[in-house]
Amino acid sequence: MSKIIVFGGAGFIGSHTCKELHRNGFEPVAFDNLVEGQPGCVRWGDLIKGDICNRDDVAAALSRIRPVAAIHFAAHAYVGHSVRDPATYYRNNVTGSLNLAEALLEAGPVPLIFSSTCATYGDPGSRPITEDLPQVPINPYGRSKLMFEQILRDFSRAYGLRSVALRYFNAAGADPEGEIGEAHREETHLIPRAILAALGRIEDFQVFGADFATPDGSAVRDYIHVSDLARAHVAACRYLLGGGETDQFNLGAGRGFSVFEIIAAVERVLGRPVPHSIAPRRAGDPPVLVADASKARDVLGFAPELSDLDDIIRSAAAWFARRAGAGAAVRAAVV
Repeated sequence: MSKIIVFGGAGFIGSHTCKELHRNGFEPVAFDNLVEGQPGCVRWGDLIKGDICNRDDVAAALSRIRPVAAIHFAAHAYVGHSVRDPATYYRNNVTGSLNLAEALLEAGPVPLIFSSTCATYGDPGSRPITEDLPQVPINPYGRSKLMFEQILRDFSRAYGLRSVALRYFNAAGADPEGEIGEAHREETHLIPRAILAALGRIEDFQVFGADFATPDGSAVRDYIHVSDLARAHVAACRYLLGGGETDQFNLGAGRGFSVFEIIAAVERVLGRPVPHSIAPRRAGDPPVLVADASKARDVLGFAPELSDLDDIIRSAAAWFARRAGAGAAVRAAVV
């Protein structure tokens, strides 16, 4: 089988993508420093422990594997943390990613699928967001991702390193077969925290901002199922292996939900309340981010299949209910 090296392959989206690669006849090899990633999530190929900030680690892995393509998830990805500690984000997401790009160039060049983000757009004002809108990020996380997108465009023109940047919106849900899911050491994402609050596993679930210029005052986001994202990465891989040129694509469901709508949906699916409090807005949070993902459909042949909101929540809730040892009534409600 053709080998694909998956940087950050022990993480949430990376592990789901490894499973989907294996399902489609590829041999994924996860490369991860295991700071955030979980070795137990690496179940469909080998694991190499290494860090993209160490150029020798990356070069040695590429020499050993000789992959036909690479996928890059190995980034810090929390907006609030990036505002508090931007140096960490620029060091890993820019310098580390540059190491990776240079190593891929020397090894082939090996084409790259890059896990980018809608945060590169900032607060574009136009909705839904298309790929040709100006990218004016409003937080260090988005700026770090945009910097590497620009590096990839420059490397493509100058050196022939072909790449695809997938700008996705909010990844959520869990493997429908229940084998993997979110396993962050500190969970910060909205849907998991709402589920954990409903299950009584956390007591500090907060809504950050109820005074946005949105219908109910809370921020609106586009949620796409993580298994759909995994399918999109496989589609991008096939696109590049088929000779596709460097390009950028939005990945989203094309519909936005507010934080309060998410809370209501979790309460509906689990049949229990979601205790929460209201906190001030976080720095760097735009009010609305919703994707126009028609380009991915037209060029990559990709469209979401699992991204109905209740299905997303049901799959995530089933995962967390099992991990939390929830009672039979809760487990029955989400399967």
